[in-house]
Amino acid sequence: MGYILKTSHLTKTFGGQEVVQDVSMKIARGEIYGFLGPNGAGKTTVMKMITNLVKPTAGEIEIFGEKLTDKSYSVLKRMGSIIEYPVFYDRLTARENLDLHCEYMGFYDKKAIKDALELVNLQNIEKKAVKDFSLGMKQRLGIARAIITKPEFLILDEPINGLDPVGIKELRDIFKMLSQQFGITLLISSHILGEMEQIADTIGVIRAGRLLEEVAMSTIREKNTEYIELTTNDYKKAAFVLENKLNIRNYKVIDDKCLRIYSDGSDGVSQRDLTKALVQENVDIESLNLKRLSLEDHFLSLIEGGEGVA
Repeated sequence: MGYILKTSHLTKTFGGQEVVQDVSMKIARGEIYGFLGPNGAGKTTVMKMITNLVKPTAGEIEIFGEKLTDKSYSVLKRMGSIIEYPVFYDRLTARENLDLHCEYMGFYDKKAIKDALELVNLQNIEKKAVKDFSLGMKQRLGIARAIITKPEFLILDEPINGLDPVGIKELRDIFKMLSQQFGITLLISSHILGEMEQIADTIGVIRAGRLLEEVAMSTIREKNTEYIELTTNDYKKAAFVLENKLNIRNYKVIDDKCLRIYSDGSDGVSQRDLTKALVQENVDIESLNLKRLSLEDHFLSLIEGGEGVA
């Protein structure tokens, strides 16, 4: 498998504190890599090191098979990025901003400006200054600027911030198209796990500067994906019934009203049998539903200190 990015033991220290610790990650050519982690986990710092905006304290970065150095100008020209909040010349229009970007990138395909604006659905705004754009419009313009030079590797830090559900779906479709039709490799960080679940080929989960896991989304989907979620006002009595009446051990108390009952093939139980046993023991059932494990479940299990969903 060809990798477009490899990092080896990447570490960054600010003020004597390691904000990124020993991160080794791999991104395959053409895939969408979802970079997940809570605020302050180190996602943006890793992205800044990959784009040469911040120098690593230790470790190495390899992009397109070349070690990243202070003189990696040709490598950086093959990349596009939005790191943190996109900044523009506010008094200029979207087209004027993109025209300036193309000038300093040495890219002179003027039709690409029109194509990029249409791709992110920024149309009929020829005379509108960027200062009058909404947050969502500025996010779209940032993505247009990142893709205008047709990069091989696109790095997007929280690209769907400020967008409404329609805008999020439009960008989701754009990301899929860039990957599938144009072969662009994408590294995307996001807090919207449901979106990452729909588009990512691989996810990397980072917490407190450490990469906890790198795993294919297909692997997550192949694991024990179904469970029964029970909502009751007496979770302790419900747990007693599970263990002592139904001999079920593979369950988890989510909070004081919710339990999840997993099936591992040996102690599985049908919803009908479960309902019957709970009713016989006078356990009040508020709801009982068959559900599937999601990326959010997997993510939260890792962040809370577990080893992922078994």
